[in-house]
Amino acid sequence: MRNRYFDLLRFLAIVRVVVYHVTGWAFLTLAFPAMSVMFALAGSLMAASCDRWGTAAIGRRLRRLLPSLWLVAALFVPAMLLTGLPVSWRLLFWVVPLADPPVNAWGALALSVIWYLRDYLWFVLVSPLARRLFRRWPLPTLLAPYLLLFVVELGYPGAPAVLRDFGLYFGAWLLGFAHHDGMLRRLSRRLLVSLVVAVGAAGAAWIFTHPGPRGYDLNDIRIGNALWSAAFVLLVFGLAPAAAAWVDRRAPVGRAVTVLNSRALTVYLWHMPFVIALDPLLSGVGLRHSSTAGLLARLAGVAVLVTIAVMAFGWVEDLAARRRPCLLPGGAVPVQGTTPAVVPPRTVPVDATAAGVRAPARPVGTAPAPQIRFVAQRTPISASGAAPPVPRQRGSGRVSSKATGSVSSAGC
Repeated sequence: MRNRYFDLLRFLAIVRVVVYHVTGWAFLTLAFPAMSVMFALAGSLMAASCDRWGTAAIGRRLRRLLPSLWLVAALFVPAMLLTGLPVSWRLLFWVVPLADPPVNAWGALALSVIWYLRDYLWFVLVSPLARRLFRRWPLPTLLAPYLLLFVVELGYPGAPAVLRDFGLYFGAWLLGFAHHDGMLRRLSRRLLVSLVVAVGAAGAAWIFTHPGPRGYDLNDIRIGNALWSAAFVLLVFGLAPAAAAWVDRRAPVGRAVTVLNSRALTVYLWHMPFVIALDPLLSGVGLRHSSTAGLLARLAGVAVLVTIAVMAFGWVEDLAARRRPCLLPGGAVPVQGTTPAVVPPRTVPVDATAAGVRAPARPVGTAPAPQIRFVAQRTPISASGAAPPVPRQRGSGRVSSKATGSVSSAGC
């Protein structure tokens, strides 16, 4: 079953990332450290995959991750090659982004969000080993990335970007492990709040004593970012409800959460090129970035263009997840902790004479004819009031979701 609370967190994280890139408002990074939340959610999913599939979970995760990147590469790399990008072996990083793929001058900004996929790929690759270490030594394993961050930031500032991001974001990934294992739920409310206050206070103290070039933007203050984000993830994961049926009480809100979760990679990869392209266009017609009208025009323009990209390219995520491709996902989503009510079938015997059917006369000396009975069978009705589809027979090539007990949120 889908965890709709986590779906809501992912929805808010994606929206926050887009709004931040359009507006540049630094306070958004403090109000909702979106990237750490996204890595923590991914870490929880990866822990479940490792427990079920072992090292095969790597292939399953990469199958979901890479096709959307390949589509972006198929469109942008030829354009960059035609505008000055030299041909080199590093173009292979557009296939498997173990390092930053090469870009030219204009692609550096439009495709700057690729770093997330690079880090995600590395975190997936090391997760089976990290999972074994976390099970045996949970607290030391959880603290190791934060220790690495301090060592790199204070003693080796020229470290590779991947190593620096391991210190910054892999701790959030491991907090996802802790949530999956139930460690955060087992903490008493008092201990959880005490940890959040202590870690958050340490992060806030570092942030306000080490401002970056953009002030208190967490993206420029890595140690403060890691500590503040850890406190935020502890809070929203530790207080996570067992079920969140209220997300779907308003149909438009539930549908928006479903669509954005099923198209998260598409939105993430395509929003930044639109942000970069719209800025000079709107500035040219007098809508400056610093004005309220300019910001609203940029937000509206990016929203429209991202919607078009979702409808044009989102089907790639369906294929990667082995779902039936559709224009916009949605539909009813079973909420964690609930089971659709089904009225069991009931048979009602009807006597032939009661139905107005007269039995033919029986010749003398013959055995009585068997009594004719008609059976009226009611169709099971789901909680939504609609009759369920007739299940296919074995060998039809399609497995009903009832057999697995789960339904994807991307139903068309």
